[in-house]
Amino acid sequence: MRILLLPLVLLFTSLTCIGDAVTPGHVKEYRESAEEGDAIAQILLGAAYRDGSGGLPKDDTEAVKWYRKAAEQGNAIAQFALGVHYSEDKGVLEDDTEAFMWYRKAAEQGYFGAQLALGIMYAEGRGIPEDDTEAVMWYRKAAEQGNAGAQFNLGVMYAEGEGVLKDETEAVMWYRKAAEQGNAGA
Repeated sequence: MRILLLPLVLLFTSLTCIGDAVTPGHVKEYRESAEEGDAIAQILLGAAYRDGSGGLPKDDTEAVKWYRKAAEQGNAIAQFALGVHYSEDKGVLEDDTEAFMWYRKAAEQGYFGAQLALGIMYAEGRGIPEDDTEAVMWYRKAAEQGNAGAQFNLGVMYAEGEGVLKDETEAVMWYRKAAEQGNAGA
């Protein structure tokens, strides 16, 4: 099975613009709001530490601390970011079970990046038993929101008959949708 992992990396990398929103002049203000429990400020501070922006040092452990505070308040973006940190051994020890838990929380809120991540985890059996039917379900949720990586991966599942009946027409449809968004793999 040739599942595309790159979309997950690109999704997380695209969050870099969040960290870039933190300028040195705003760090004190964001920190005060974050310490008072403002989830958006906590995410901004986490992203700034992750990227080393806003005059802050690059520090994944500190990023995880702020993401966790927002994630525990139910913020799907922070839950996804925390899942990525657990998946990639950044600021915390790699723990696929923990990553799965945070991705699931975000995915259940409709966050397409987390839905794609769950699909990948089910397809690969990372942190949970491999389950192609579950992978297809999560890919479909993200694909229907227009996520090109999920569209491509769903095409793969249909082309190979994994988790669904093999259906070349359906596979081509999903590949085409992914390609129309510039997905190089499609």
